[in-house]
Amino acid sequence: MAERIRDEPWIFRTYAGYGNPRVTNERYKRNLAKGQTGLSIAFDLPTQTGYDSDHQMARGEVGRVGVPVCHLGDMRTVFDGIPVQDMNTSMTINATAVWLYSLHMAVADDHGAERAALVGTTQNDILKEFLSRGTYAFPPEPSMRLTADLIGFAMRETPRWNPINVCSYHLQEAGADPVLETAYTLANAMAVLDACRESAQFREDELSRLVGRISFFCNAGIRFVEETCKIRAMARLWDRVTLERYGVQEAKFRRFRYGVQVNSLGLTAVQPENNVYRILLEMLAVTLSRKARARAVQLPAWNEALGLPRAWDQQWSLRAQQILAYETDLLEHDDVFEGSKVVESLTDEIATGAEEELQRVLERGGSVHALNYMKEQLVAAHARRLRAIESGERTWVGVNRYQEAEPSPLSEGLGEGFTSFDRADPADEAEQLDGLEAWRRGRDETTAERALATLRRAAEGSENLVEPSIEAARAGVTTGEWATALREVFGEFRAPTGVTGRSLGGGRPDEIEDVRRRVQDAAKRLGTARVRMLVGKPGLDGHSNAAEQVAVRARDAGMEVVYQGIRLSADEIARAAVDEDVNVIGLSVLSGAHNLLVPDVLERLREQGLDPSRVPVVVGGVIPDDDAEKLRSLGVARVFTPREHDLTAMIGEIADLLGR
Repeated sequence: MAERIRDEPWIFRTYAGYGNPRVTNERYKRNLAKGQTGLSIAFDLPTQTGYDSDHQMARGEVGRVGVPVCHLGDMRTVFDGIPVQDMNTSMTINATAVWLYSLHMAVADDHGAERAALVGTTQNDILKEFLSRGTYAFPPEPSMRLTADLIGFAMRETPRWNPINVCSYHLQEAGADPVLETAYTLANAMAVLDACRESAQFREDELSRLVGRISFFCNAGIRFVEETCKIRAMARLWDRVTLERYGVQEAKFRRFRYGVQVNSLGLTAVQPENNVYRILLEMLAVTLSRKARARAVQLPAWNEALGLPRAWDQQWSLRAQQILAYETDLLEHDDVFEGSKVVESLTDEIATGAEEELQRVLERGGSVHALNYMKEQLVAAHARRLRAIESGERTWVGVNRYQEAEPSPLSEGLGEGFTSFDRADPADEAEQLDGLEAWRRGRDETTAERALATLRRAAEGSENLVEPSIEAARAGVTTGEWATALREVFGEFRAPTGVTGRSLGGGRPDEIEDVRRRVQDAAKRLGTARVRMLVGKPGLDGHSNAAEQVAVRARDAGMEVVYQGIRLSADEIARAAVDEDVNVIGLSVLSGAHNLLVPDVLERLREQGLDPSRVPVVVGGVIPDDDAEKLRSLGVARVFTPREHDLTAMIGEIADLLGR
């Protein structure tokens, strides 16, 4: 065989961050030593939503789903011993992207790095937060200003940095099919470009270069042929939009540049060893096609439906990338799908459907003005997906088919002291809180207050907010103080839930009818016309997909549902339960903070005179068995985990708890 020139592989990443900056730094160093070629930083929910680790809203969330970064000292620790100037660093940060970028710039300055040489990405896509992930901090209009400010500053100061990573990943996690995912991703990118074009800080002759700096962060599900075609459709449509709508003539600036995290929605807690195959196949969707190959890939771990992945689990996912890139001949060939009738036909189908849906969004004024419509479509699409799984129309191995299995040594444990996932260490949070207190004591308060005043004045005007944010970082300002200053100017916002009064159906008709009868029987036992259910999301966890689907299915089963969206305090949930005179309360906590948040809600309910033995509280989330037992001992009536996927059956169980 003739020797072929191999393409360079994509950037190998693992998405990591937990505990506190010190333990996160240690994990990064181990991963880099194993051949990881870029960093992908996960921040905890308080950092993502603009709260310090000691804020009341941060209780139970510190270091759970990422690393807490409250000030410049924390960011210095994250990069301790890691050369910032040599790293391709991706930061999954949106509402507080300007702030985390500013902290990163200040650390780079400490390292003596040339800003123009820095390479990396800030996700900085706030629109998908309103639609799917929930880590927003400010209303849409000022949020778009922050997005444009970061892009404008980065284009001038860090020209190799991707200032925005328009994100389709969480749209798919929220239920989007390839058509909706493609349409809404492009709609969001166009909204960003339009906001930048309307901003006084961009000249008309900079538009092409601006388009060239936009990158994307995509998802890849298990239907890997369809996913390959989806990416090809995105690339085709992006080329067309940037040429026709924005007049970009240079082909290099119209390229669809994207990184990818493969699907987590399809990972299962039952037979979790099967997730390894799912992850491998999903990786193929974004690497096989040379013309639509990802520039960076990060893979989830096999046990993410069980808990926090360990270093070994992340290593296993990293090795999958390295084997594909270095042991196979994939990188030696041109596009293996070139000329395929199947791929071309499916690409056309997705592109056509996406163009039609994109037009519907544009007719409503674009993404910022069409958030309600888009959210409703995502919730409905997710409901259809669940219905297909429950009816058996869509196979999910181990869940609705081939459920008989041998016990898994990976999840059951291999010996004394072995666990199949990491747990947050309370000592890490205590260390973080001590460090935050020491940071505040050690800074010059006058300098910090002066920097915050400058930031407020800039926010009240039209000045770019990045430079005042960098100065605030150097002055010792904290994440919560930065966000509070902007909230005082911009106000706050609650995103649409997408849960409407219309029935979306679900499950098998005979099963839903049976559950409706059980709901009616529960109403009779309670002596009420209809069962009233409150669905609540306590704390900062913005992953609302499960809560939305529970609300939708409960309504389909005949319940009256009170669902106010995400980010509720325990007091707000308890007051709503009393004010709405509900018969059952469902809490959704997916961040791992259930051991603090659920007892808080139970305590507030009792203070309001509502007895959980009479008004049952049920909880859903990624909850280990021993934690579930603790919650039940505190008064929780039922705990649902990712092992349970039949929503109709769950609603039936809830109905049976009532009036007994």
